[in-house]
Amino acid sequence: MKRAAMMIAVLGIWTWGFTQNAFAQSNDKPAQNPPAGQTAGQAAAPAGKRPPQAKTQPEFDAYKAAAGSTDAAAQEKAADDFAAKFPDSELRPLLYKAVMHSYQQANNADKMMAMSQKVLTFDADDPEALLGVAQVLAERTRDTDLDKDQRIAEARKGAQRALVTVDTDVPSSGYPPEQLNAFKSFLRSEAYAILGTLDFNAKAYADAEGNLRKSIDAFPQQVDPIAVFRLSVALDMQNKYPEALKYANQAVDLTKEGTNAGDAARKEKDRLTQLTGNGAPPAK
Repeated sequence: MKRAAMMIAVLGIWTWGFTQNAFAQSNDKPAQNPPAGQTAGQAAAPAGKRPPQAKTQPEFDAYKAAAGSTDAAAQEKAADDFAAKFPDSELRPLLYKAVMHSYQQANNADKMMAMSQKVLTFDADDPEALLGVAQVLAERTRDTDLDKDQRIAEARKGAQRALVTVDTDVPSSGYPPEQLNAFKSFLRSEAYAILGTLDFNAKAYADAEGNLRKSIDAFPQQVDPIAVFRLSVALDMQNKYPEALKYANQAVDLTKEGTNAGDAARKEKDRLTQLTGNGAPPAK
């Protein structure tokens, strides 16, 4: 998939961290007092939904055993077995999200999408699963697909919905605010990148520019090199050559020569260098 493997792994770590903190608190009584440093009269950040809870110790033990799998196929089987044994468990989507991330890291788009859709059967507003489906649809839909318009509409709807539910559907209790904010920022960056991709593929370059800028600005700690490259091309197609070259140079810095993204970024940089240097303009 388009994000670097490191970012995919980070997303999985974030999800696992939320799982551990949220469930650890589920056996405690809810706090009745405001958090430290906040008075009762101060407005709190959106709390999100409550963390998932296991109803029994055997259920939680089975969850921990299933979550210990590392191979994607083994993870999927463990999640299926757990769901069959505990059909009402709130922990089922957590297991399937872990499988979703494993298939994403393995670049298995079909399985990633299937697991994302599985999560959405438990929680139709889960932002990670919404983005999982939207990302595959945005990147893998072709002009020759008979259901092209339907797939694009579903991808756009999912990304737009995730921008809303990232503030309502992510458990927040028990996690440091700066880490929670970083996780949400990453999801927003993904959502805008997907919207920018859809605009880019539709040749709506001004709209693509706006969404890709939002994607980059949402999570500057780990910029998506593909979003940077597409922003460069979107600016190029609007004849904004100097700014396009700036982002082409950034895309080159973020990618390796010999990779698809790296080679494309270097070709775009060479083209824009000639244009801004008053050389013979190469074909777009």
